[in-house]
Amino acid sequence: MAHAHKLEIFRGLLKFKSNTQKIWGVLVFLTVVTAVEVALGITKPQSLTHSHFLGMKVLNWIFITLTLVKAYYIAWDFMHLRDEKSSLRRAVVWTPIFLVAYLVFILLFEADYVYNVYKDGFVKWNF
Repeated sequence: MAHAHKLEIFRGLLKFKSNTQKIWGVLVFLTVVTAVEVALGITKPQSLTHSHFLGMKVLNWIFITLTLVKAYYIAWDFMHLRDEKSSLRRAVVWTPIFLVAYLVFILLFEADYVYNVYKDGFVKWNF
């Protein structure tokens, strides 16, 4: 017996009549998110590049957040996580989110340390 997939996205806000329409809807959503990322990367608004939050530019936080949204949504719809049990969904989704948060934390502290060593130390900037 074939498994019927849910033909809705955004927790039921948009409902489609067929799988083809749903795929196009997801494609449009991912295209819009990617277009926002590209537009922000090209224009680099000064209000976002000069303001900092937790040691990093706000623009970089926006890029990280949008990338996580796309990764989550791809896994949710195209890898059919929505149809799995909640424990498997949590294991698959939350593990990378915590891992990315941990890696961002490590990168921020290491980058700050390297910056201070080059700024205050005897080593010249030789890049």
